[in-house]
Amino acid sequence: MNRLKDATSPYLLQHAGNPVEWWEWSDEAFAEARRRDVPVLLSVGYAACHWCHVMAHESFEDGETARAMNELFVNVKVDREERPDIDAVYMEATQAMTGQGGWPMTVFMTPEGHPFYCGTYFPRAQFRALLQAVHKAWTEQRDDVARQGQQVVDALTSRGSGLGGSEAPGDRVLAHAVKVLARSYDAARGGFGGAPKFPPSMVLEFLLRHHARTGDEESLAMASGTLEAMARGGMYDQLGGGFARYSVDVGWVVPHFEKMLYDNALLARVYAHWWRLTGNPSARRVALETCDWMLRDLRTDQGGLASALDADSEGVEGKYYVWTPEQLREVLGDEDGAFAERLFEVTGTFEHGASVLQLLSDPDDVERYERVRTALLAARAQRIPPARDDKVVAAWNGLAVAALAECGALFDRPDLVRAAEEVVRLLGEVHLRDGRLARTSKDGAAGANAGVLEDYADVAEGLLALHAVTGDPHHVRLAGELLNTVLERFADGSGGFYDTADDAERLFRRPQDPTDNATPSGQFAAAGALLSFAALTGSDWHRQAAEDALAPAGTLADEHARFAGWGLAVAEARAAGPVEIAVIGDPEDVRTRALHRTALMAVAPGAVVSVGPPDAEGVPLLEGRGLVEGEPAAYVCRGFVCRLPVTTQADLNRELRGQLD
Repeated sequence: MNRLKDATSPYLLQHAGNPVEWWEWSDEAFAEARRRDVPVLLSVGYAACHWCHVMAHESFEDGETARAMNELFVNVKVDREERPDIDAVYMEATQAMTGQGGWPMTVFMTPEGHPFYCGTYFPRAQFRALLQAVHKAWTEQRDDVARQGQQVVDALTSRGSGLGGSEAPGDRVLAHAVKVLARSYDAARGGFGGAPKFPPSMVLEFLLRHHARTGDEESLAMASGTLEAMARGGMYDQLGGGFARYSVDVGWVVPHFEKMLYDNALLARVYAHWWRLTGNPSARRVALETCDWMLRDLRTDQGGLASALDADSEGVEGKYYVWTPEQLREVLGDEDGAFAERLFEVTGTFEHGASVLQLLSDPDDVERYERVRTALLAARAQRIPPARDDKVVAAWNGLAVAALAECGALFDRPDLVRAAEEVVRLLGEVHLRDGRLARTSKDGAAGANAGVLEDYADVAEGLLALHAVTGDPHHVRLAGELLNTVLERFADGSGGFYDTADDAERLFRRPQDPTDNATPSGQFAAAGALLSFAALTGSDWHRQAAEDALAPAGTLADEHARFAGWGLAVAEARAAGPVEIAVIGDPEDVRTRALHRTALMAVAPGAVVSVGPPDAEGVPLLEGRGLVEGEPAAYVCRGFVCRLPVTTQADLNRELRGQLD
């Protein structure tokens, strides 16, 4: 029976034609397991996951394997991007039972949802044997299986997050976090630790902010070394822009080719901040190329941004992106082909004589480089592209709003700001109902799954970043509504936040994880948005909530700073104030625009900016502040205590530099 044919998830739809009789996660699926007295087999993955495709082809499309699955289990398929709560709870069980995790995740559980055997990818022969072994244990050792499942549940529900902490990180802890990061920094190749290397976006934001606030050169060196290495290696798409998920090697040469919206939104923003701090031209180029890639390849007809591109095309990982010397010459001719071969390091770095393109040094002939790059990109466009996961995830679109708005403002690209406004329009019209967010949408229709903590926090973050660029007070009001929902529905009563709301579906454990993963943790993302909102509104409630939520970052900073990057970045903003900049004047006045741009160029960590006419309503930071002798003015404040207003860019720059002395 094809129960997935009406699913909104592209990942589930990929499996709709399997001979496996899949169920979506539902009460009905577990009721069926109880009726049949069989275990539930839960398979969790996502559309761009290479090994998910491999296991699907080997096992789920295989008739004999499917018959065993259908006979012995109720089989449930979950898209981890639609249901991060299910993924989090059962991944915690998988890691506890096996010491590792990943996708596809394979979990055998009782009809009560208690996991008793977990794993990830299994080759077909091993998976078939496992099906029979689990069935044998279920039928012959039922009490032992049930007891093991209950023990797993009891152990996980009793331990909490274990990262309480007593206060937000201060100067000493932030400086120590830099030293902790330095221990694992790869000075030769950039990044932290060994292979595989993931883009440490949140850690890089922390390091840039720490340097901006303190002048610490080690922080800037680690951030710049990593940003430069990632941008020159094969993880960055040297033709089309945008970053792949991670590098399989320590040198950033060969990527795992899937391209995720969340990585690129975070990286576009951090490269823009690197440029703002240093003026590095590569930072500007990469930030803009990444934004252009997001809009070119991920933008949906409704104005949102799709989740990801697959790693595979035509069933082969990386085929769309790699080149052989012969392919270069076929497109470019012998002379330019040889030039491209040298420039892009086409030396057989991948498989079957093909290479992932790198740009280890700047070209001497920029005009020729641009001509060659354009020709190769056009030729690549004729290849069969990787599939796209078209669902729009609220949290990741919130991250993209922040990146597009800031890059648009910093690099004078109003089209990027308009794109950010279009994303916000979609989120408001489709995802938001009665003050609550839907996690996903597809083709302009909201999905059934409730938003989780990161959705509220990241959308609020995006709204506040967009407000800094446009001055629209509606964005602040909407961010406030979302953050009030966070405080009222997600709070754990001890200063932290659960990842699901108090009225969400109950799993065997309510997920709560303050550590960063590929994206900022929901808790640290909420702390950042709460701190910015408090700086714009003067709300002590939101300020205190932000500080309380940062406490685990201090605990993590002691030994595991790589998993608290966003919390540490927000703590840098707290340590800096954050600085509040109110620009008063007619938005169409060239003098107002000049002051506004200077404000947006401020490198003070987490600085908040608002712009509006005299005595503007809707944003408390602007209220009661007027022109100076009829001229537009800027007010630089901390905690709503402002210095004397200034009317020139030079004076505003001096005031902002003074905030960092």
